[in-house]
Amino acid sequence: MDTAEDGMWWYRAAHARVLDALRRRPGARGPLLDAGCGTGGMLRRFGAELPDSAPVGLEYVPEAARRAATKSGRPVAAGDANRLPFPDASFGAAVSIDVISHAGVEPARALAELHRVLRPGGTLVLNLPAYEWLTSAHDIRVHNARRFTRSGATRLLQAAGFAEVEGRYWNGLLLPLMVLQRKVLQRRPDAPSDVTDFPPWIDASLHAVSEVERWLGLRGVPMPGGGSILILATRP
Repeated sequence: MDTAEDGMWWYRAAHARVLDALRRRPGARGPLLDAGCGTGGMLRRFGAELPDSAPVGLEYVPEAARRAATKSGRPVAAGDANRLPFPDASFGAAVSIDVISHAGVEPARALAELHRVLRPGGTLVLNLPAYEWLTSAHDIRVHNARRFTRSGATRLLQAAGFAEVEGRYWNGLLLPLMVLQRKVLQRRPDAPSDVTDFPPWIDASLHAVSEVERWLGLRGVPMPGGGSILILATRP
């Protein structure tokens, strides 16, 4: 992840969509939490592109937390998404990319914690892997225990007390390739994760397709499905 997240097309695509979401719904005044910041790639982009957001990271693995702090130049706490080590109403917005799906996370508990640490009017941005039928060896490698539908994720957030829940599928144009890769070409249980270094021309091509889809989304053209779901919600 540390190597891939700075250049791999999927990370660049996901980070761009999160930044788009925060620019549209910045939330309440206060710092921004990256809950499950990994090795700090998104946190560094927050610092560069949303400098007034005063971003703070949280990461469960202490070595990754240290690397994220070094990479981003931002404070990073080592802690558990199920028990956030922050006081109530600490943040104006929070982001969590593919964390609620993790095997070590209890979705309802983690969402309750995110609700607790957000200020009234605060924005939550989640990225989630889509569709249980798309479960593959990739999920085993990255410790995904669950995948979601937009409607199911919306209900989960509403049950946690969030309002103005808005979900969109993305990575829809490339979904057929994902199915081919994960369900046909790499269907064996010991297949590697999709997080890897692609040949430059393949990476550039995949990113270009993702950017076409992003351009359409910014102009109000939704994807009917996709490999991921981006969810926005507000803490009332």
